[in-house]
Amino acid sequence: MNIMIKKILVFASGDKIGGGSGFQEMVERSRTEPKILNAKIVGVVSNYPNGGVYQKAMKLGVPFTFFPKPFTAEIYRELVRNFQADFVMCSGWLKPITGLPEKMVINIHPGPLPSFGGKGMYGHHVHKAVIAAYRRGEITQSAVSIHFVNDKYDCGAGIVRVPVLIRLDDTAETLAARVLKVEHNYQSLVLNQIVNGDIRLGRGRTVYFKNKEISRFSFINE
Repeated sequence: MNIMIKKILVFASGDKIGGGSGFQEMVERSRTEPKILNAKIVGVVSNYPNGGVYQKAMKLGVPFTFFPKPFTAEIYRELVRNFQADFVMCSGWLKPITGLPEKMVINIHPGPLPSFGGKGMYGHHVHKAVIAAYRRGEITQSAVSIHFVNDKYDCGAGIVRVPVLIRLDDTAETLAARVLKVEHNYQSLVLNQIVNGDIRLGRGRTVYFKNKEISRFSFINE
């Protein structure tokens, strides 16, 4: 039986000197035997022309595209069309996405959604806010959240929220390192279930796991 391998286009901002570790993990996990991620990473897009994502793409032999502003729906659709992508994975992509169907775009967020999401809540800002809430006794742990993407920051249909331990002596930096490890472990596993149809977005923005409806961010309980 000939099964068509799904094509994934990755969006990853990184910065001028680093970033892109999640992108690298996905590529490497798509090249294992047996495959951890049974899909093909057909390209990666960044808003830094020669930054950390570009450097990783060159080492991995993955086509790279520089995407400067404006971040319009027309350009997003053109990129997807040019790469013939079946899915888009946002792995540290810090720009708004418009013009693409919610069911084909997935994002990984380094904190518990919906409480620690929205415009400006990314990277270090998320971890600082989480630690502050922990110190105030408002939460007991952080999380990695994976969700579908619509045109509002972090408001797409929730798929999974994986708990992440917070230790008494944690700082935003030490928590960030622990969260990143969880991101690397779950990003490819959940994405693999999406591209192979086990997880899907249905009518009414309902998320299904093996045809069973799951409530928002409850696939892995806190």
